[in-house]
Amino acid sequence: MSLVYKCVGKNMLVKFMGEIDHHESKTLRGEIDDVIESDDIKNVIFDFTNVEFMDSSGIGMILGRYRKVEDKDGGVFLVNVRENLDDIFRISGVYSVAKKYDTLSEAMDVV
Repeated sequence: MSLVYKCVGKNMLVKFMGEIDHHESKTLRGEIDDVIESDDIKNVIFDFTNVEFMDSSGIGMILGRYRKVEDKDGGVFLVNVRENLDDIFRISGVYSVAKKYDTLSEAMDVV
């Protein structure tokens, strides 16, 4: 698993490459948190285009980043969510704190 990110103003765009499991989540959390703190990020947009598998630790990773930006009146947004991940997010309640958009441009229009 790897991630590519880009900061645009107070927004962090995060694109994952590979599977998100408990082994990778800790590393991902650290990388994302470092950028949130150092660049004073308010919103995090997660792009799931290249993610085929994610376990419950991925849900924890999303919720933890929400808690970090919530204190700054920010939010977490999910884009390009595959059907299997959509089911996981819906059942787990992730959509109660993270808004889903079909494309990155849609999410960028609202942040």
